[in-house]
Formats: sequence, C-alpha cells, structure tokens
Amino acid sequence: MNPKNTFRTDGTIDAFDNQFPGRDYVIEFIAPEFTSVCPMTGQPDFGTIRVTYVPDRKCIELRSFKFYLHAFRNRGIFYEDVVNTILEDIVAAVQPRSATVTGEFNTRGGISARVTASYPSRPSGA
Repeated sequence: MNPKNTFRTDGTIDAFDNQFPGRDYVIEFIAPEFTSVCPMTGQPDFGTIRVTYVPDRKCIELRSFKFYLHAFRNRGIFYEDVVNTILEDIVAAVQPRSATVTGEFNTRGGISARVTASYPSRPSGA
C-alpha cells in the first residue's frame, strides 16, 4: 500500500498506533499560522495553536492535522469555540491520556486573547 494514498484532506484527524503505549511521553504541535474568520465581522483572525498531549494507544498523524487546521480557514468561529472544538476532536480521534490546546490569537482592536482548554478537565481555579 502506498502511504501517500492513505491520507485524507477533508479536515479529519487521522491516527496511527503508538509504538510506546507503556510509556508516558509528551507530543507538542505548534501551528503559528492558524487562520479562522470572526463570526461577527467576517474579518480574518490569526493566531498560534499549540497542542500538547500524552498519547495512549494512538498518536495524531501530523499531515492530517495540518489539513484539519486548514479547514478552519474560512469558518466563522469564536476563539473559545476554536480551542474547545480542536480539543474535542483530538480526544475523539486518539483518546489521549491528557491533552491541552492553547490558542494565542493576534491583537485586534488593541486586545490579544489566549484561550486554553484541557482534557481531562481541570477543576475550577487549577
């Protein structure tokens, strides 16, 4: 089978078997060119998405994750929804032991924003 033909480009997160499921280790992805659209103004929003996770039986396939993030490019979505949607989709795709997604969104109107969501959920104030 040709691996080049096994990857989808439809915004789905693909996974592969973790070769070290008995060991906790951290994987971090940083996407400094994330783009979505403000649902209120229709203007583009830019930012950096940081994903940190401890895999269990599956790992995120990086190429599919890149295409997954590109699917947000023309989508009207609030920052909070971006971060929580990405986290939910990662959990659904690979069932990690833990995961954190942080969106650091560029300054607009003099205000920048950082949104962080974690799995499993942390108690309030933690």
